[in-house]
Order: sequence, then structure tokens, then C-alpha cells
Amino acid sequence: MLLFSKRDWSKRMKSLNFDAAFESYLRQWMKDNAEKFANNMDRLEEMVPDIYLEFLDTPQDFLSGETPATYFDKYDDPNQLISLMRQYETDGVPVPDLLLERIVDLGAPSEAALLQILSDPEAGESEKMTAVSLLREIGSEKPMGQYVKWITGMQESGDLFDLCAEALTTMGNQVVEPLLGGYPQASEAAKCVIADILCNFKGDARIFEILKDRFLVCHDQKALFASYLAKYGDERALPLLIEAGQNMGLDYLDFVEISNAIESLGGDPLPEREYSGDPYYDAMKKMEH
Repeated sequence: MLLFSKRDWSKRMKSLNFDAAFESYLRQWMKDNAEKFANNMDRLEEMVPDIYLEFLDTPQDFLSGETPATYFDKYDDPNQLISLMRQYETDGVPVPDLLLERIVDLGAPSEAALLQILSDPEAGESEKMTAVSLLREIGSEKPMGQYVKWITGMQESGDLFDLCAEALTTMGNQVVEPLLGGYPQASEAAKCVIADILCNFKGDARIFEILKDRFLVCHDQKALFASYLAKYGDERALPLLIEAGQNMGLDYLDFVEISNAIESLGGDPLPEREYSGDPYYDAMKKMEH
């Protein structure tokens, strides 16, 4: 049974648009303080963070005289706050950072309600992404199994899976066995994400073999998997990288990343080559000048 519904408590509150309120506050501030930035928009941009802090501490009409900074502090029930968060998502109104910060501040009591979003069939991807981000900020490791299930079963890349991968990377060695177990049956897209996570955990021969396999198989992602081998830090990858670096058909980005990986593992960087005409090389040269 759900601890909360998207339609109960939140229906008794409005999805107040804090972003729009700040934009209105900023416009009025600009009218009242034109001399402080003298139509210098770069100067104004530098001032915006301080103006925002001023906005947070100023009583606002749209909050019936309360200040944005303390508006959500009066709510101690994470189920109510998360229900309101989901109402914002449903209404298409930007979720206030202050609301999300309050959910995180409540810590462990928010965990159960956020976990429910991950398995709720009514929850959209945006809601799930928000839940994943908040659970990570809280430091929860309980969704590890769900994240592994999503990643090992994914058919194509997506922002939700990227967030899950980032969260799993912070959970330590406990994620290694479940990911290795799901690797053989995973799609090509999933194998890339699994390799991205596993390259952070050293000392397992199975991980090294996966990273070598990906480097050899994924011809259009040589640069990416060279960087994973470098991060993993096993110098046994040197012969493989050196051999790949001798391929005169490498594009510039692959050449640079392979050379960097070789150097990071203790080898000599690849000799410079002429890459005029390579789009990435030409763009880098333009930036240098």
C-alpha cells in the first residue's frame, strides 16, 4: 500500500512557481537598481546569485508574506512533501529547489516514500530521475537492486540510466557482483554503461576482461574505452593500447585518448601525427589561436 497518493494532500496546495516569482522579482530589482549595473549585462549576471539570496530572505506576496527560504520548513512529513513534488511534475511547474532540499534535509524519513516512486507505474521518467537524485543525496543504498535491474535490462541509453550509474558508482564494491552477473545477457548499450561503472573498481580480473572486450569490439568508441582502461589502471592493458595506437587510420580524438591512456599507465605517449583535415583537430587548433 502506498504511503501517499499523487492526488491527496497535494491537491490542497498549489504548485507555486518559485522560478516565475524570482524572474518577476529580478525584473523589478533591475528597474529599482539600474544604477548598480548601468545596463552592463555581464555585471548584472555576476550579481544574480546575490539578488537570488536577497529574494529568498524577502517576504513574498505569492507566499502570503512568508520568505522562500523558510517556506517549506514548516512541513515535517516527507510523504506530504513528496506528494507535492509529484504534483509539480504533473502540473508541469518547475519543482522548487527549496522543496527538494527540504526532502533531503529530512533524511531517512524521506527514503521510503522516494523508493516507492521507483516502482510506481504511474511515475514518469522525470519523477523517477528526481527520486534517484534525492536518494543519492540522502545516501541511500536500498535502491541498488532496482538500479542494477534497470541498467542490465536497458535496451538503449537514457538519462535515467546515467543517473542510476552515477549512484551505483558511489555505493562501493557491493555493486560489482550484481553487475557482473547481468553483463553476459545485457544489450550492447547496457554493456557500455556497466563497463563505465565497473572501471571504478580495481582488482577484479573479470572487470579487466570486460574493459578489454569493449575496447576491442566497440570500434566507434575507442576513445571512451581507452579512458576506461586508463581509469581502471592496470598496466597489462599497455600492449593492447599500443597496438591500437599504431593504427594509422585512427581519428584524432581516438589517437589522443589512446595516447593519454598509454601515458597514464606508464608507457610512452604516441609520436605526434599530422591530423589536418580532421574536424576535431581543426577545431582544437582554432581554439588555440
